[in-house]
Amino acid sequence: MTIDSKVKIDELLANRWSPRVFDPSRQVTEEQIISICEAARWAPSCSNQQPYKYIVWNRNNNSKDFEKAFGTLDEGNQNWVKNCPVLVLAVVELNFNNGEINNWAEYDTGAASENICLQATSLGLYAHQMAGFDTDKIKNIFNIPTGFKPIVMIALGYKSNDLTLVAEKYRKMELSERKRKPINENFFDSKWENDLIKIRD
Repeated sequence: MTIDSKVKIDELLANRWSPRVFDPSRQVTEEQIISICEAARWAPSCSNQQPYKYIVWNRNNNSKDFEKAFGTLDEGNQNWVKNCPVLVLAVVELNFNNGEINNWAEYDTGAASENICLQATSLGLYAHQMAGFDTDKIKNIFNIPTGFKPIVMIALGYKSNDLTLVAEKYRKMELSERKRKPINENFFDSKWENDLIKIRD
């Protein structure tokens, strides 16, 4: 799937994508999972606090707990995640070690989670991040302590071209063009809303 970019960007970034059609017959190996976790571990963080915690559920190794995690997803996500072999929950530690609030914890966890997505891409896998899950339910089921906030669920697996694996509305999403806002809408030169790229006639 191609992207519309003003200039060329690295292929790893260009190829990162969040599909919803995953191959239920292909497993993710333990080595791949460790590689993905290592990528997150080496993400930057404020004061090297490393406030990101991750719970990994591999359906192939522990289907019971995988199904418990799967059960916290909303119905729409369950429709396509049912074909994924691995789920990963990103959890934020909200405070520094000294007890003070870490205002950058969610930012740092986002950076680590993007590393997961990019490492997955480099391994020929795909990662799809989701906000649609019951945070209270997952905290209770998996004993996540006070002071820690579940922030995103990530589905990992191999992409499939079999669109019959998902509902019709998701098939349309798979085939639709990838889009982003024009670069000048989000990136400014020196002043607020001052175009980064000058439009030339």
